[in-house]
Parts: sequence; C-alpha cells; structure tokens
Amino acid sequence: MAEVAYYTKEGLENLKKELHELKTTGRTNISKAIAEARDKGDLSENAEYDAAKEAQGLHEAKIAKMGEMLANARLLDESKLDTSKVLALSIVKIRNVKNGGVMSYQLVSENEADLKSGKISVASPIAKGLLGKKVGETIEITVPAGKMEFEIMEISR
Repeated sequence: MAEVAYYTKEGLENLKKELHELKTTGRTNISKAIAEARDKGDLSENAEYDAAKEAQGLHEAKIAKMGEMLANARLLDESKLDTSKVLALSIVKIRNVKNGGVMSYQLVSENEADLKSGKISVASPIAKGLLGKKVGETIEITVPAGKMEFEIMEISR
C-alpha cells in the first residue's frame, strides 16, 4: 500500500490534470504510433512496432502509478493549520546563521517539490530539520554538504 501524501489545492489539481492528459491524449498518441507501425508489415521483424508497444506499457504503468498516488492523496485545509510551528505546507523564512543569507521555503509533498518556486519536499533534510520547530529557534541540520545552522524567522501559510 502506498503512503498517504498531502497536497495543496493547486498540487492536487495539477495531479488530476496530468492523469487526465495521460489517459486521453497520451493513450491516443500511443495508439496512433502502434497503428502506424503495424501498417509497416511483418510484426515479427518490426522494431518500430516493438518500441511502440513498449512505450504503451510504460505509459500504462505511469497511469497506474499516478492513479495510486491520486487515490492516496489528501488535501490539506491550510486555513486550519497551526502557524505557531512548522508543519507540512508551512511557508518558512529561515536565516543561515553562518552567512546571514535569508531563504523562504514552502514544505510540500515530494510530488509537488520545485526548488525554483521555493517548494521543498517534507522528506528533504532541511524540511525534516524544520518540522515541529517554532519562530526564533536555531537548529542545526545535516545536509549533503555538511552541517548548517538556521534560525527560523517566520512561519506562515
């Protein structure tokens, strides 16, 4: 059984859209590729047909995996979450004690993580170190580059 994952409303909608796209347009495109390859003659020696069938298998496996993810997805109501400590979906402003650099991250599920938009997975070392902490606390987190010390400046939703 897969693990339950918590999503923002936006993240859950994106997951549903992607799954719908795979089931509709994706399947149609794969069917066309198989039909084109089948029209090229003897299937026993048709590498294009074999490749299209393999692509179909991978595509169906991806649909099954995403369907399972969706079945185990839970929507968090951000308005009811406590902002006194860091939880999933919290937006945390932290300061690197060593160099004074200030960063802001939102802690999201692994599937929604996108560092460019400031979203980090709750399973990442930094997020694990932040979970349950409060504003003003200084914490030491072990990351791949070594130990880093951060001060929690602000927690919001």
